Amino acid sequence: MRTLSYTALQEDDGRLIKRVARSKIGISSHQLARAKALNALCLNGESVHADHVVHAGDVISISLIDDENDFVITPENVPVNVLYEDDDIIILDKEAPLATQSSPKQPDNTLENRMAYRYRDVENYVFRPVNRLDKGTSGLMCVAKHAHAQMKMASQLHTPDFVREYLAVTEGVPTPLSGTIDAPIGKAEGATVKREVKESGKESVTHYETVKVSGRRSLIHLRLATGRTHQIRVHLKHIGCPVFGDFLYGEEREDVLPGRFALHSAYIRFTHPITGEVMEFSSPLPKALQTLMDE
Repeated sequence: MRTLSYTALQEDDGRLIKRVARSKIGISSHQLARAKALNALCLNGESVHADHVVHAGDVISISLIDDENDFVITPENVPVNVLYEDDDIIILDKEAPLATQSSPKQPDNTLENRMAYRYRDVENYVFRPVNRLDKGTSGLMCVAKHAHAQMKMASQLHTPDFVREYLAVTEGVPTPLSGTIDAPIGKAEGATVKREVKESGKESVTHYETVKVSGRRSLIHLRLATGRTHQIRVHLKHIGCPVFGDFLYGEEREDVLPGRFALHSAYIRFTHPITGEVMEFSSPLPKALQTLMDE
């Protein structure tokens, strides 16, 4: 269980502890109410009411207690590729094909099942992915380890503070070789999963640069300015260069890339939710995708 602490400054003198916890620690109303109900809001080591008055030099501490998880996840003893971990976040390099979260249609063989095993000794463990990846996409993912970190990370996910860059092997060569795709995306007519470029869709912007061309295939570097569902896949199809092996927006290639397509989360940069440190991580293009450009 994560505990956050803050030492009150002169400017905090005379304020209510709930006000200081909200403004200086960044605790949400829900987290504050839960901590208060479970006597997890403390001042100088003693449990106090949320309306307690704070004085300069007082130490406020609040234990982050997760809600109980009603959906039972079956732990699966399969290793995950961890690049970094601390008390607040964990950075993973996800393989593909691998679904990120469990669902009634796929209750097992997901990243969530594997994480449930990794944290099997954590009471009421909740899987909290910040940037989700499709089953067929490999690469970098940030997972929050408690609700407060998740809230802080979610607030920067679709801002310039959270940079997400991808590598894709495509069928086709873009014209021009670099540029910006600014085309709104919405649900395809009559579909529940598939998206398409449409005037009534939400603003969607992707910056791209062609790294290499091999025959009719291209290796393209992409940076998201927005984060719509299937954004890169839809935008690449829109410019006539669908992701290689993309069964939904291009042509399935189970013979070459079984269960996946040629899209990889290669780089992320963000501000740590607790320390404020700028962090960045990178992941090389998987060998199977490199091979596509060598053929």
